[in-house]
Amino acid sequence: MAGTDRGKRGVKANATDAPVVILVEPQLGENIGAFARAMMNFGLTEMRLVRPRGEWPNRKAVNMASGAEGILEAARLFPTTADSVADLNRLYATTARSRDMVKPCLTAREAAAELRARAAAGERCGMLFGRERTGLENDDIALADAVVTVPANPAHASLNLAQAVLVAGYEWYQLGADAEEIRRSRKGAQPATRDELLGLFGHLEGALDDSGFLRLAHKRPRMVRNLRNIFSRAGLTDQEVRTLRGVVVSLTKFAKRPKT
Repeated sequence: MAGTDRGKRGVKANATDAPVVILVEPQLGENIGAFARAMMNFGLTEMRLVRPRGEWPNRKAVNMASGAEGILEAARLFPTTADSVADLNRLYATTARSRDMVKPCLTAREAAAELRARAAAGERCGMLFGRERTGLENDDIALADAVVTVPANPAHASLNLAQAVLVAGYEWYQLGADAEEIRRSRKGAQPATRDELLGLFGHLEGALDDSGFLRLAHKRPRMVRNLRNIFSRAGLTDQEVRTLRGVVVSLTKFAKRPKT
């Protein structure tokens, strides 16, 4: 399966810094498919499988992958965990249980930062995930440089395979994602410039002066700063600034309208 053109269908070319993801002795095809789908969500495209149960390729895995079939087609199979990680410079083993061995213990976020830094230095890295029921064995973890845990409710801390790789992949992806790609859609609007914000501030403060809200001279500077801080923190778009200025105009006109 590995190394064929067909195996690359539906999978973008691997980023040079993307870690390899190794799954040790998975039992169910559906879990492998869900695992691949979670990988694809966050740009992890190289899967290695150590002794998956049953036949491979696995139709149930493909059905569950939902758009990530290419990851399954390109997956490489290995007889042992040691064989699957032999070419890696750095390995992180995921586990929810404390182990009887001394290793650095990182959160998924800390591990993501290390993965990015080491990849930038030219190292090939991988993340190791274990069996559905028992996770990784101590012999597997002994191959790793560090263990990775996800802080969770102590009463129910175990994650399934897809959840585990989703958390790890999310943390890794966010550290390198293009800001334009993950930015919330603004439907064509742009962040307001300082000049646009200052125009809003002047317009609002002038209206508040006219209404008497800022009539106390000794309090005015502090009140103005507070108002500006409120709107500065909001991350307004140019359209939102125009809307707010329209609100000021409307309120000003209403205040000047003669009462009947």
